[in-house]
Amino acid sequence: MESSLFDKQQYQPWNGSAVLLVDLDAFFASVEQLDHPAWRGKPVIVGGDPDKHGVVSTASYEARSFGVRSAMPASIARQLCPDAIWTHGHFDRYKAMSHAVMNILLDESPLLQQVSIDEAFLDVSPSAINTEHPVSIARRIQSRVAKLGVTCSIGIGTSKTIAKIASDIDKPRGLTVVFPGRERDFLSPLPVRTMSGVGAKAEETLRKRGIETLGQMAAAPESLLVSIWGKNADMMRRRCLGLDDTPVAADDEVKSVSSEITAAQDLRSFDSIAAVVDTMASKVARRMRKKGLMGRTVALRLRYSDRSTRSVQRRLLQPEDNEYAFIPLLHEMIDELWKPGMAVRLVGVAVTGFREDESLQESLFDSKLFAAEDAQRHPHAHARRQSIDAENGRKLSRATDIVKDRFGESAVFYGRELQVRDNTTGSAAKNPADYLK
Repeated sequence: MESSLFDKQQYQPWNGSAVLLVDLDAFFASVEQLDHPAWRGKPVIVGGDPDKHGVVSTASYEARSFGVRSAMPASIARQLCPDAIWTHGHFDRYKAMSHAVMNILLDESPLLQQVSIDEAFLDVSPSAINTEHPVSIARRIQSRVAKLGVTCSIGIGTSKTIAKIASDIDKPRGLTVVFPGRERDFLSPLPVRTMSGVGAKAEETLRKRGIETLGQMAAAPESLLVSIWGKNADMMRRRCLGLDDTPVAADDEVKSVSSEITAAQDLRSFDSIAAVVDTMASKVARRMRKKGLMGRTVALRLRYSDRSTRSVQRRLLQPEDNEYAFIPLLHEMIDELWKPGMAVRLVGVAVTGFREDESLQESLFDSKLFAAEDAQRHPHAHARRQSIDAENGRKLSRATDIVKDRFGESAVFYGRELQVRDNTTGSAAKNPADYLK
């Protein structure tokens, strides 16, 4: 493994695949410091309101020195760093900067896989056409990105797994290279939690068996790995050995489109929850239409005031990109997840099932036969589904799309959205569905 600065004379020959993981340093906060010169060198936090269940999206490195981290409750971040500069963020600006960076990467290779607004894999494997050393390419990328006013850290390896882990080794403005043949030496001493796919529960199970490093995990009994990861056990072992061969997918398949919001004040009635659900469903459906996607499965996730979370999903009879086809099912799901007296803090809506070859389960029964039973099980949803049918809803959605495409997202909105806007935390997100091209 090599890190930081390099002398061209010290470059080892590179044979085989070469993958970069380019990670923009404290991206949201860095853009804010770029646009606000007086904020440079000071702790900056992009996130939601500390008094409204907000969370930290990104913290500058000055704020991180106080212990502030992404996804931390904003109230705790304020206690750790009371003098920080807070901002809800400017998403259009972040998106524009992200696109500028991705264009720099595309100049180097067409094999680009953007995984979030501030992260992307790039395949720069040497070939008869591309004879430049991967380290030279990485250094040029860092130089060009810096000219935009932000910085990036880059990991280089023979696989996506190696590149991702290497990118986290030296931040900010780091360049960490794992040369071919050095993968196991690099991975073996690292803690098991370093590997993507090893969560808190898996880590605890491994530690109980005396397994604390990736090298030990690679040598663990197959039965143990299978008990944790099932059919993915062999994949996890291979990744620990540096044998991941997952390609950089330039046209990475979209698996889900989702949107969620944390309420500043807990939601305590069906109507207040439904207003948020409807708004999230509309956002998800609009993103799907913009991407030309139609989904078959709708999911709802609720987080309660005690921070516990529950979710449920339902299958559509046919692929849809229309929120008015989603909303009746989502209202039924509210009835399953919420009862009077429960306080809801977060609402999330997702749609999945975009593959064309995914088989459809047609209904064998006339749904009218079960209308009365359905009304008893879902009293709120049955009454609401009569408000607008899916076909008229599709026409309405298409009409609002035209207006929004021409005049912006805020040009048209529904009354329910006013209620939601007044009860948000202001937290920023890095949802790929929002930012990927």
